Amino acid sequence: MSPASRSSRDRAQLTLKEPPASVGAKPGGVIAQLNLQFNPSTLELRKTTEWRRTPSRMAGQSALPEFVGSGPRTLSLEVFLDATATHDNSVELAVEKLMKACVPTPASLGRKKPASPWVRFEWGTARTTSFDGVLSSLSVTYTLFDVDGTPLRATCALSVEEASVDPPGQNPTSGARTAHGTHTVVAGDSLAMLAWREYGDATVWRAIAEANGIDDPMALVPGTELVVPGLRDAGGEEER
Repeated sequence: MSPASRSSRDRAQLTLKEPPASVGAKPGGVIAQLNLQFNPSTLELRKTTEWRRTPSRMAGQSALPEFVGSGPRTLSLEVFLDATATHDNSVELAVEKLMKACVPTPASLGRKKPASPWVRFEWGTARTTSFDGVLSSLSVTYTLFDVDGTPLRATCALSVEEASVDPPGQNPTSGARTAHGTHTVVAGDSLAMLAWREYGDATVWRAIAEANGIDDPMALVPGTELVVPGLRDAGGEEER
């Protein structure tokens, strides 16, 4: 193996793919690919579990916690961009690629199921940090500019939240797609995230909002127990 091919394989990259057209399907074709100029110096990987504990009346005892479900992996990293050697617009072009991951794709809009691209971070043979997900946050800080105002350096902080790979029809509370369930809100929850976990389709979040009388989907109070309607009750079509 030549040094050039080894260097290319070990270079970290972000790939944006067309989101799945249906529940349980694989992501579509590549929309954009960003080969990172510099490999990240740190990667932060997080995963949460949710437990429910019923208060005990015994002063010296506590009830056993009940496992409710496992949250998705979240990968946070910083991408450093630099164009001081070329003095071109490559920094802004790279930022525009990342911004594409924050808005629905034209194809998903055409299907009337708006969804942003799926994102995958890959670096060599690493497995724990390489998974299909969606961009949950993006922050860009420009730190150096050319004489005409063109950004020459930028640091992009981003988080990729794992997209569920469970087969359609399964969910943590019922095991059946049409069954009712409940979910206790924890910090960082969103209706879109819950809809993806339960139905495999983040766009069905309105059904959960209607079932619980939620006017503001962003104002979820931790500790609140939400009713998760069956898909038939939510107005969707059943799997055959």
